[in-house]
Amino acid sequence: MNCIILDLEWNQAGDSRDERLRQLPFEIIEIGAVKLNEEREICDTFHELVHPQIYLEMHHITEDLIHLSMEELDHARPFEEVAADFLKWCGKDPMFGTWGPLDLTELQRNLSFFGLPALADKPIAFYDIQKLFSIAFEDSKVRRSLEYAVDFLKISKDIPFHRALSDAVYTAKVFQCIKEQRVLEKVSFDTYHLPGTRKEEIHIVFDNYAKFISRGYEDKAALFSDREVISTKCYICRRNVKKKIRWFTPNGKHYYSVSYCEKHGYMKGKIRVRKSENDRVYAVKTLKFIREEEVQDILQKKEKARELRRIRRHKEK
Repeated sequence: MNCIILDLEWNQAGDSRDERLRQLPFEIIEIGAVKLNEEREICDTFHELVHPQIYLEMHHITEDLIHLSMEELDHARPFEEVAADFLKWCGKDPMFGTWGPLDLTELQRNLSFFGLPALADKPIAFYDIQKLFSIAFEDSKVRRSLEYAVDFLKISKDIPFHRALSDAVYTAKVFQCIKEQRVLEKVSFDTYHLPGTRKEEIHIVFDNYAKFISRGYEDKAALFSDREVISTKCYICRRNVKKKIRWFTPNGKHYYSVSYCEKHGYMKGKIRVRKSENDRVYAVKTLKFIREEEVQDILQKKEKARELRRIRRHKEK
């Protein structure tokens, strides 16, 4: 398996009202990557600047962050050529790793915008090394900067940050410090392309929770009419379990439930409703066993949501 640690730098419009932002919010202007062998050692690198075609002025924040000017990009090749060479360098069926979840999405969005073949027509498994760092060394919830992780792990800072190749190198070095197999197994999924069929939907069980990613639906009503979306079957023993707290939402985006398995205890369900590139809605559902006191916290959250709805209805009268 080719493991490619990727980092991108991109530019954007200076005016938030620019119509092009909807189609291409970020135009890639630099690609940096390292290739890891079976022992996760760096065995090759890729680095190239990209000639801009959409945003011809450097956004001031981008320029301050990466210290790169438009003049330096004048003689670079266009994205179509650089991306084609990069993907050829990656090899067949690469496993990507990035710092955070954005780079792979933006790579695919740029590929689509410039008419290049897609990486895949369904979700792509990848290593979100920012998330893995948090699972391995912190509380699994906080998300740190790359430089924070480098300092935490006492990795030598011998090249500058905020350039594509150097950030890819640092990300690879953080990745090399994550040793536990249970952490490395917690892959993420880029959902630029959703599952197209029931068979392609994502079902994956980790050491302490399960994840499901649905197909796309026209609206939330259609999404929540799918029994697979709202199912809370125990992911360990596969038994049907009774809901103690039925699905509810405090904000219209996150939905919660609690079920009880006689063998494994209380199981929390959480559904995040997200919107796809083509404006369809889909669900990312997680199921996780929790302590009894956490059930009370969810019950209080439900009561608070109910009270807020009551207050809104009263004001609307």
